[in-house]
Amino acid sequence: MSQGAPYPDGAALVLGGSGGLGAACARRIAADANNVALSYHANRAAADALQQDIAERHGVVCTAHQLDVSDRDACQALVENVIEQHGRINTLVYAVGSNISQPTVAEMSAQQWSDVIDHDLHGFVHAVQPVIAHMREQGGGSIVHVSSAGLGKTPPRDGLSVAPKAAIDALLKTIATEEGAHGIRANSVGVGVIEAGIFKRLEAQGVFDEDWKTAVKAALPLGRFGKAEDIAEAVNFLASARANYVTGQRLFVDGGYNA
Repeated sequence: MSQGAPYPDGAALVLGGSGGLGAACARRIAADANNVALSYHANRAAADALQQDIAERHGVVCTAHQLDVSDRDACQALVENVIEQHGRINTLVYAVGSNISQPTVAEMSAQQWSDVIDHDLHGFVHAVQPVIAHMREQGGGSIVHVSSAGLGKTPPRDGLSVAPKAAIDALLKTIATEEGAHGIRANSVGVGVIEAGIFKRLEAQGVFDEDWKTAVKAALPLGRFGKAEDIAEAVNFLASARANYVTGQRLFVDGGYNA
């Protein structure tokens, strides 16, 4: 890493990079001249388009990789593949999320619960373990989780989203204390209502109608919803050398929801 550069040599591995927030994170990190490896689960077209856009716009090396994070062996193989192609993983951004609905805890099915835990929570462990081993060998790195503002003040019907993220954030704090001696930092970004990703899907389904959106905006100190780029800026800050003395923290980017 040249003096003053935000990232050392290597690449950021953005898991969930084909999604709305993951894609914004990948673009912002690439804008700081850091190479990017992004994963997608099923939407190869979105991943290919993003890969091409990042490479052309920012002149960095960008690779796309299919991954089901619930498959431990596949996570290990992907990490090895990214290291082979990029030389080093300097950053892990975990922007993985399930395509969930919003039942109450009393109404959620056993299948809904096991699916989100198997994919989101177990997936984080599957991915982070080989990355930590690699970062130890390389003298450090940064891990950032795209989490939820609901961990500070939980709205109703958000259990399937918040529960696995709360567990991941707890693991991140543990990683911060265990791996700091190896130069590894671990932080998260608590995401508020952002006009991207799952919000847009639920909005299209009519889950979030105009009355709901008006009421939520009125309760926010900033009086508006956020953009994917707002999350990407926070993720990039925590991942980069700009935050080299920050670890074990959660930064809420939520328009003041948790104020």
